[in-house]
Amino acid sequence: MAIYKCFKCGKQTSHKALEKRFVCPYCDSKIFYKPRKQIIKIKAV
Repeated sequence: MAIYKCFKCGKQTSHKALEKRFVCPYCDSKIFYKPRKQIIKIKAV
């Protein structure tokens, strides 16, 4: 399941809510992005 985040209002929306039309249900924006997970770097000993 893909989670998209609205660029304008910052609310998260699932791909199911965006199937019919790709518009934010909260603010009617059409710009989305997929938030990436934070990478933790470990220093080698």
